[in-house]
Amino acid sequence: MNYFEKLFSLAGKTALVTGGSSGIGRMIVEGLVMAGAHVLIVSRKREACEQTADEINAIGAPGHARSFPADISTQDGVASLVAATKSEFEALDILVNNAGRTWGASFDSFPYDAWDRVLSVNLTAMFTLIQGLLPLLKAGARAEDPSRVINLGSIVGSQPLGNNAYSYAASKAGVHHITRILANELAASHVTVNALAPGPFESRMMAFATSDAARRARLIASVPLGRLGIPSDIAAALLYLCGAGGSYVSGAVLPIDGGKHVSIPTGASDDE
Repeated sequence: MNYFEKLFSLAGKTALVTGGSSGIGRMIVEGLVMAGAHVLIVSRKREACEQTADEINAIGAPGHARSFPADISTQDGVASLVAATKSEFEALDILVNNAGRTWGASFDSFPYDAWDRVLSVNLTAMFTLIQGLLPLLKAGARAEDPSRVINLGSIVGSQPLGNNAYSYAASKAGVHHITRILANELAASHVTVNALAPGPFESRMMAFATSDAARRARLIASVPLGRLGIPSDIAAALLYLCGAGGSYVSGAVLPIDGGKHVSIPTGASDDE
């Protein structure tokens, strides 16, 4: 094993990725598989999970992807996923909470149920899944090689820009804060908890802004580094936090946004 493999290889590790069949979730799955991990792809659509697993496995990477469908939008769905995981695995090395949903409406018309629908997936399910899978995460964890929890936050969880997605922005701020809380509480169990905070990427959730040429140009212009995020941006950050090189990092919220989090906004923009 060479120097870079020692730092970033995930050979022999088992990972579970929610929302792993598309968008940033798929980027995450592919990155983990390329690093040698066995990855469970969780999404409510079985066909999408299976297709993504087949396509990623066809790459011939060192790891392997497997369809593991579940609907985590309800308490029963999260409980079923926890039970299914525990029935097959004695330990879990990596949990990536990527599943999410959003809702857009003006302040005056933003509906009451848009809060529960968004927070139930983006925040409540994330917390409950960590809670339920903690015994598996603790099972194989060691001080020198802790188990890892990676939560997907967002730049909008750090900047006071609603962009008509008020519940989404609030949920991502909650993700960042819960990440820090759990990093503190789970450290004694040798479980690290970190978050990624992406800016604008090519993804299904961002299609409303990237499919139109004019909006896409404005979006790119709002990024200090002058481009949208690409899969390797996510994969590299993920492998750092999940590999040996990131074993001493916990409670971090890592921005992957082309510098947007330190730029001074001049107005509303279309952010991830």
